[in-house]
Amino acid sequence: MKQAFLRWLDGETELLGALPESTEDHDLGRSELRELTKEERRRVEELPRTQRAIERVRKLFIAWYGLIAVLCCLALMGVFLYMTANISRYGTENPRAAAVSDRYIEKGVEETGAVNAVAGMILDYRAFDTLGESHVLFTALVCVMVLLGLDSKNTRRGMEDYYQVQLERYYPVDHDPILRWVGLLLSPCIMLYGIYILLGGHIGPGGGFSGGAVLGTGFIILASALGDGTADRFLTVRAFKTVTFLALAFYSFAKGYVFFTGANGIENHIPKGTPGAILSAGLILPLDVAVGLVVAFTMFGFYSLFRRGSIGGDSM
Repeated sequence: MKQAFLRWLDGETELLGALPESTEDHDLGRSELRELTKEERRRVEELPRTQRAIERVRKLFIAWYGLIAVLCCLALMGVFLYMTANISRYGTENPRAAAVSDRYIEKGVEETGAVNAVAGMILDYRAFDTLGESHVLFTALVCVMVLLGLDSKNTRRGMEDYYQVQLERYYPVDHDPILRWVGLLLSPCIMLYGIYILLGGHIGPGGGFSGGAVLGTGFIILASALGDGTADRFLTVRAFKTVTFLALAFYSFAKGYVFFTGANGIENHIPKGTPGAILSAGLILPLDVAVGLVVAFTMFGFYSLFRRGSIGGDSM
């Protein structure tokens, strides 16, 4: 016991639980206790008081933590209730809110170059918010990969066989001739329509989110019709990582440049083109493509991960 105590004095804190709780009921004999130095004896005697002090601090922290958490929640509820009470009634005019909407409608085409006011608003006036939404999708895909992705380093032995057994319980869509040929006929049309919506969001209804959702649906139908093995040839995990990284990086750096120049009154030299033309609206068209790719690959990634625990047949 003496040697354990001396090792604890040298910094081996894991031996703390093995020390006696009081000097009256301990395993150190009187002869061993006399062999300790005066300083070591003092520290043995103070150990119970130190433990009690730590326990008091822990209880105090828990009490104050709960009190502060309740106060923060009450303060947040008060802010929300105050804001709700000051919102204008439905159907009444709000001059401050009308100033924002009037700016979007009256000067949207001039300032953004987009005929579609919605595209100009979400990818120019409020592009920072859309950037956050795109990163939320990417983060959700990463979280699903962590939770459901097969990995030889962090999964139990036999998980691959488990997923294979689960897949065999479902009806093999790619073996059904009717569903197979219908999927083969529909998937190219759906993906082409998704690309059309994606590229025409600045001159008409559409954009990155809606076009990406249609494009992702085409990927899912194609994988169901041709089978996972055929889809794995081009929808690989490397393609997912590369496309999502490049799309989000382009969005971040492009709008970061525009935010920096706009906040400092510097001309960004990005042409807006002729409103209504396919190559117009400045960065809105490439940003639509970036957002659409992230949405499409995220949708198919969710489908593949929930179905078999991997993307492109590769482990995470």
